[in-house]
Amino acid sequence: MKRYLLLWILWSVLLASPVLGQQHYPFQNTKLPVEKRVDDLLGRLTLKEKTSLLLYKNPAIPRLGIPAYVWWNEALHGVARAGKATVFPQSIGLAATFDTALLHKVAVAISDEARAKHAAAVAKNSRVQYTGLTFWAPNINIFRDPRWGRGQETYGEDPFLTASMGVAYVKGMQGSNPRFLKTSVCAKHFAAYSGPEAVRHHFDALPDEVDLHETYFPAFKTLVQHGVDAVMCAYNRLDNSPCCGSRYLLDTVLRQDWGFRGHVVTDCWALDDIWARHKVVDNRLDAAVMAAKAGANLNCGYLYKYLPEAVQKGLLTEKRIDTLLKPLLRTRFKLGLMGNDTENPYATIRMDSVAWKKHRVLARRTAAESIVLLKNKDHVLPLDHKKLKKIFVTGPAAADMHVLMGNYSGISGNMKTLLEGIVQKAGTGTVVNYTQGAFWNGADRFNGFWIAQQADAVIACVGYSPFLEGENGDALLNDDGGDRRVLHLPQNQIDFIRKLKKSIGDIPLVVVVTGGSAVAMPEIEKLADAILFVWYPGEEGGDAVADVLFGDYNPAGRLPVTFYKTVKDLPPFESYDMTGRTYRYFKGKPEFAFGYGLSYTTFRYSGLSVKKQGQKVMIRFTVTNSGNRRGDEVPQVYVREKSDSGRNPIKSLVAFTRCNLKPGEKKEITFSVPYKQLKHWDIRLHRFVLDSAVYIFQVAAASDDVRLSVPMTIP
Repeated sequence: MKRYLLLWILWSVLLASPVLGQQHYPFQNTKLPVEKRVDDLLGRLTLKEKTSLLLYKNPAIPRLGIPAYVWWNEALHGVARAGKATVFPQSIGLAATFDTALLHKVAVAISDEARAKHAAAVAKNSRVQYTGLTFWAPNINIFRDPRWGRGQETYGEDPFLTASMGVAYVKGMQGSNPRFLKTSVCAKHFAAYSGPEAVRHHFDALPDEVDLHETYFPAFKTLVQHGVDAVMCAYNRLDNSPCCGSRYLLDTVLRQDWGFRGHVVTDCWALDDIWARHKVVDNRLDAAVMAAKAGANLNCGYLYKYLPEAVQKGLLTEKRIDTLLKPLLRTRFKLGLMGNDTENPYATIRMDSVAWKKHRVLARRTAAESIVLLKNKDHVLPLDHKKLKKIFVTGPAAADMHVLMGNYSGISGNMKTLLEGIVQKAGTGTVVNYTQGAFWNGADRFNGFWIAQQADAVIACVGYSPFLEGENGDALLNDDGGDRRVLHLPQNQIDFIRKLKKSIGDIPLVVVVTGGSAVAMPEIEKLADAILFVWYPGEEGGDAVADVLFGDYNPAGRLPVTFYKTVKDLPPFESYDMTGRTYRYFKGKPEFAFGYGLSYTTFRYSGLSVKKQGQKVMIRFTVTNSGNRRGDEVPQVYVREKSDSGRNPIKSLVAFTRCNLKPGEKKEITFSVPYKQLKHWDIRLHRFVLDSAVYIFQVAAASDDVRLSVPMTIP
């Protein structure tokens, strides 16, 4: 009897299950085209159900077998905020690799782990935040000013580099299946959003028409053209219109001009800014209506709960609600998030892909590729651990795990600090001593000098940490909303390095600098024999830095941002005018230029050939490893118009690659540059045009290190 009772209970549970109990609607048929499934489901939803699905926390709809779903998830440089996951270098470090193929591999690894973690969560009936498959990354805002704390989340200051890295990320994360999405990713924050953090909820960005179209828009347009599934609207206003309530941005530009078919998500609680801080409407209801009319599909927040009332009052039509909901349903169907995941080929990815050895190897390689060698006096690097008997490691970054992670980071059980990597690489026969030496900032108490005097080499790990820079509210030691007032290191760290150098005399001093932005280091540059800039290098940062320090990896990272000498070189932080900003418009001499980075070997460029072919320019040249070590080189192509109209950039990056060469090896590099990359925005015609002019094509090792150059008249 008990057995029959148990079977009856089990059968009752199955029948009541929202997934197993009802599989007879057309929208549940995974073999039907997605659009037919969307239309069928729309016809079965009530108005209240429809509007509930426009909120980022979608409730379950049991009568239709639709499970609950939370849209908010993060994967900027690894699955974030969800427990165990591989932690790759922060995005600015990914950009420093100048390696789109590598970033694509990183994104594939992240999306593998995302799929596995989602499946594991669903298996335990967990549908909480950070377990979904919709990720609000990448951040493709232009890092126009190094004071911005969130700049670390971006791919740097150049529109072409940002777009190229962004496309690699999108393709790796979303997959290549024509019917299904592996994950859904989101280009953010649209538009003209890059600080100041402290005023972002009421700030009005005022770029002119040229800067908007030539600097702030291009990366978003490129990602839309390559199928990014979502775009996030920003907190700020643009020309006095809240970005999340702007018909110009969300409808005219995104959907009409660029043909975007995905969904727009609001930055979290940005709709509250519309009425409470921007004060362009009087209340929550009007803010929700403004965003809905503009084209914001998904509300990260709560204001869309007022949409049924808006329909009842005639402020919106139910047809408008349907229009907003369609792209969201399309995404959920393509991800397999409607209770039937059997058809999606990505649903079979196994849990053991999370933080597995292959991904750790990839994280180590990526971190090594991101490291930029800024100085190497008398070839002090790489260190020869076979000859070194004593090494002294010091500085606040040496044993700090936080400098590995940066903003929006996951957590790994394999984190290795810089100190741990150095100790392991140095080997059992070498004495490695350590003391923190200095605090991150503020205090002027230093120690370790007497130990340093006994060493054969001193490695000082200094810089910034996520405590000192980041998103508003996250940087706990920062009083400026996460932004930086200055570009130089905290003064106590400078004083520490000065006293350390005075104490050790001629003992080689290697300074390893962490951070997510440009750092002015004139004092450090004078004191140090070698400088490595390592960003926030991820879980394998310690091993990767050690690989570079001891010569097991030849550094070739390049700066994706200009390193200025002083904050006095910069225009006001609040200005979105590009004049005087980035290598494209800065006329002064930087400390280290965009695209700069040294190697343990040398490279020679020769044989430049440039010719027109249809609507593009074909560029060919040869790179030769002229040194005695194998290594990577990063050839870059810049272009400038010979007759400057006054608004054109000084030069702009139009092509780059990363290649590995043995000593003496040669490689022919070929680039195809479409004419559209040479166009500029015409303020009279309000569109891009190609000038009939002489263009100078520069093949370079950095933006200020031109190796080959040739003029060409186009068209």
